[in-house]
Amino acid sequence: MVKVLIADKNFLSRVGLELLVGELKGFDLVPTVCGEKQALLSQLQLSKPNLLITDFCSLGIHASELSEIVKKFPRTRFLVITEMLTKNELNKVLNSGITSFLLKDCDKTEILEAINSTIKGEKFICGKIVSFLTAASEIKTSNSFIKSLGCDGMSVTDREIDIIRGIAEGLSNKLIADKLKLSTHTVNTHRKNIMAKLGVNNTAGVVMFAVKNQLLETNFELFG
Repeated sequence: MVKVLIADKNFLSRVGLELLVGELKGFDLVPTVCGEKQALLSQLQLSKPNLLITDFCSLGIHASELSEIVKKFPRTRFLVITEMLTKNELNKVLNSGITSFLLKDCDKTEILEAINSTIKGEKFICGKIVSFLTAASEIKTSNSFIKSLGCDGMSVTDREIDIIRGIAEGLSNKLIADKLKLSTHTVNTHRKNIMAKLGVNNTAGVVMFAVKNQLLETNFELFG
């Protein structure tokens, strides 16, 4: 069974998530948290959940404190669901080590997809967050896949992230294969799948995705 902890001080959000998770087979809800930071830490320590779904803001936790919590519980996957934050706060959340990040206006289908992706260790980020963080007009006009983003998330595996990073660093398929100890054919297959998933047809699109998701040595702030 996948143990799920929900931590949200908002009654409607908390009950809604409890009902949603309760419909899933193979998932088991542990006692929810509606208190402050210490209540969350205590329940994480006690329950040792596989997945934490939280609106950390409602618990009085600052974005800068998330990385500390993530490090304390490395075996727990973190799915954050909050209202829209400032660009600075979004950067802090995305840099904290959490697995996935949605907004509270995401629909049931996307939340379910995010839960399933997060449990598998795949990163899932609401498209509105990505769009907001890459809001510079020159980026929007030169990358059609950014313009088309709504609230649809993107699920990317850790292996795909490794390959995206290699592509963005300008490595050939052969060099990526050597670095990751894979066959060139496997890398080529991953590359095609990645482009199809991101809705791009060239390396520039993959590089932009890497920049947006901080897979390169850069920062979202350069687009501010």
